[in-house]
Amino acid sequence: MALISIIIPVYNGGTAFKTCLQSLELYRPSTTSLSTEVIVVADGCTDGSDLLAEQFGATVLKTTSPGGPARARNIGAYQATGEILFFIDADVALHSTTIQQVADLFQAEPDLAAAIGSYDDEPGSLNFLSQYKNLFHHYTHQTSNEEASTFWGACGAIRRQVFQKVGGFDEHYTKPSIEDIELGYRLKDQGYSIRLCKSIYVKHLKRWEPLSLLRAEIFYRALPWTELLLSRKQASNDLNLKASTRFSVVLVFSLLLASGLSYWWHPGLFLAAGSLCCLMLINWPVYRFFWKKRGPIFTLKVLPWHWLYLFYSGASYVLGNLHFYAQKMNRRLKQAVSH
Repeated sequence: MALISIIIPVYNGGTAFKTCLQSLELYRPSTTSLSTEVIVVADGCTDGSDLLAEQFGATVLKTTSPGGPARARNIGAYQATGEILFFIDADVALHSTTIQQVADLFQAEPDLAAAIGSYDDEPGSLNFLSQYKNLFHHYTHQTSNEEASTFWGACGAIRRQVFQKVGGFDEHYTKPSIEDIELGYRLKDQGYSIRLCKSIYVKHLKRWEPLSLLRAEIFYRALPWTELLLSRKQASNDLNLKASTRFSVVLVFSLLLASGLSYWWHPGLFLAAGSLCCLMLINWPVYRFFWKKRGPIFTLKVLPWHWLYLFYSGASYVLGNLHFYAQKMNRRLKQAVSH
């Protein structure tokens, strides 16, 4: 029986997926004390990703049409034989110690149900937006609580028995969305522990462009995450939901409103300046991180993108609330009519 089952969902993975497989081939432990199996679920692939995975010796499971990473991960998990299910995305590359660290962690902590890692600070794609977004993800994980509040499908491991007991990923998410976050919430609700291991790294290879980033951030993450939080009636002070981030959202809207009002009401300039100063002060650790990693010019380019992120996060929260409560009211009206 394999000790660790490495499960990768892929839909037309391209060159990033080949790099992922190459890292697996290079860094899979060859010791007798640690055995692994690699399961690739080709989720309706049309670019030959399934054939590529077979060439690298992976067990390949195929679906006839894309159903999303949640379903693909479940398919792989229920075919796996390992005690530990280690999920990674098709656009990440492993470090030399990644798998061994996962194995050592679960062996050292028998009561640990799940663990997640972090992106490293050297993203694979070199364009500004990819560097910014993936470095920001790295920063978020490196400054978050080690007792994690959720799961992460890009680099997340879980005991197979626990995964089966909680029912796996929610397959209602048919796009790369918040299926891993939702699974993490269910794990915590049932009393399981999730560890954020900041020294377990994978390299993100994804190339972000403005439209692809905004579409993913708003429609596949922010909006469904808002509705998930509203349905649960609680939010943790961790990761992207830290109190400082929420206050920063308020400050961005205050800055925009005050700047607009200043055209008719000159004291609005002082309110705008105060909001800007507070925004810079609260997020100074973030900007200092980027300055240290990429220098002052890069950091100046980060500012408008970070403020845009805060803006669409806040706007998505408002829209998510409107949609959630509109649906709730619609259900009540239908129930009233049926009675």
